Amino acid sequence: MPVRDPKAQMRRFLVLFPVLLIVGFGLLQVPLVDSAVNRFTQALVGICGGLIHICGGHAIIAGDVLRSPSGGTGVKVENGCNAINVTILLWAAILTYPAPWFQKLKGLAVGTVALHAVNLLRIISLYYLEQYNRQWFDFAHFYLWESLIVLDTLVIFWLWAGLVRRAGVGRHVAAA
Repeated sequence: MPVRDPKAQMRRFLVLFPVLLIVGFGLLQVPLVDSAVNRFTQALVGICGGLIHICGGHAIIAGDVLRSPSGGTGVKVENGCNAINVTILLWAAILTYPAPWFQKLKGLAVGTVALHAVNLLRIISLYYLEQYNRQWFDFAHFYLWESLIVLDTLVIFWLWAGLVRRAGVGRHVAAA
């Protein structure tokens, strides 16, 4: 039966959203998932290193560390810096939003790619900032990018939800 009452939709969102967040973050504690996340993080560092090389820069890739060939400085990409946490946030928001599954799947795919593209920029910029100025690196790492990546997640969700609303597909959707 379709959920048409806006208050019922809001209650559903307010209940399911935190549940999905807890489940998503809980899954990160499972050893098998943690192992997959570590492999993903190493692949992410490899992609960043490849992009740096393509653009004419130099970086040494050592697992989850992106290191400068001159001086040995580098950045270690840890869980939380790999955009998995904000991906869980985005997925929880999209999955609880009243929209058809096809729209949700498109939002998950496009939103995840967009979020991880921004995160690649984040990691590469931090790699260069760490070599240039440690104080700027600390500011960008702990404050600027931390805020921007969460803001990007919210903007991606907001844009997707706006597209769904404009298409008129969010009004008469069965509770999913």
